[in-house]
Parts: sequence; structure tokens; C-alpha cells
Amino acid sequence: MKDPISFIELFAGDTAGINRMSGLASSIVKEYYDPIIGAAQNDYMIEKFQSVGSISNQLESGKRYFFVLENGKDAGFMCFFRRNDAIYLSKLYLKKIARGKGYSRIMLGLIAGEAEKLGLSAVELNVNKGNESKYIYEKLGFQRIRAEKNDIGGGFFMDDYVYRLEL
Repeated sequence: MKDPISFIELFAGDTAGINRMSGLASSIVKEYYDPIIGAAQNDYMIEKFQSVGSISNQLESGKRYFFVLENGKDAGFMCFFRRNDAIYLSKLYLKKIARGKGYSRIMLGLIAGEAEKLGLSAVELNVNKGNESKYIYEKLGFQRIRAEKNDIGGGFFMDDYVYRLEL
């Protein structure tokens, strides 16, 4: 049976794709995180992490971005990269209309497969302490391994839990 979603990897130098990713990411993150961290911090983080220039730099440094498509239309995105003995899952987001359909499990399957290809033993990620998605990660088998607070500049901090999934 065909999966209801598909993936397209974004590559450095794909100007149209990077612009599309920035717009998609900014709209999803704005809608999702404004209520959790406030518009001021979220706007700062979107500019810092999801702007065209930032995504271009991330791709050039080896981070991998994927569009998540539902029936051929943008439904979300993800970004991950190798860090020590694990794949670090930097971003996994879906539009509101695509949530609750089991897509996170399929997305995680792709990421776990990439980790295994590299001979890595785990997937790690950070989740804001106020983000209800932490329960989804726990349901998917992730274990909370620590809490951390990171200064991201502009007078803002990311107050997160770090989760790890052993493969």
C-alpha cells in the first residue's frame, strides 16, 4: 500500500526550493509556536532559523531538509543531521490539517533509516518544555534524557527537554 505522504529532499543552491521551504516553515512555526513561546521570541527564532539565508547556510553545512507532501501538496517539513553517535532531529513539523494522521511515525521511519545507513545508534531531539508534542515523541519510544536552557541571543532562551530514541 502506498504511504499517504512522500518526501522530497531540498539541496543547497535550489533557490526556489529554499524560498518555498522558508515560507512553509515560517507559516507552520508561527501558527504552532506563537501560543507557546510568544510572538516576539517566535519571530526572532523564525528569522534566525527559518529565513532563506539561514536555511541556505544550514544546507551548505550538511543539514538535510525534506518537504513532506500529502497527496503532492506541502504538508510539513523536517531537518536532521549527524551529531556524534546520533541523528539530531532539528525540525519535524506538520501543518495543522496534516496532524493526527500518523505522519510523524512515517517521518521518523525515514530519519531512523538514515541513521542506520550511517551506522548510528540513536535519534536525538530537543522539545520545548511547554510543547505538547513531547508526548508524541514519548509515544514513539523516545526517552527524556535531560533538560537544558540555551541562550539563542536577542534576550531569548530555548527551555527544552532533550529526548533520545535508541535504534
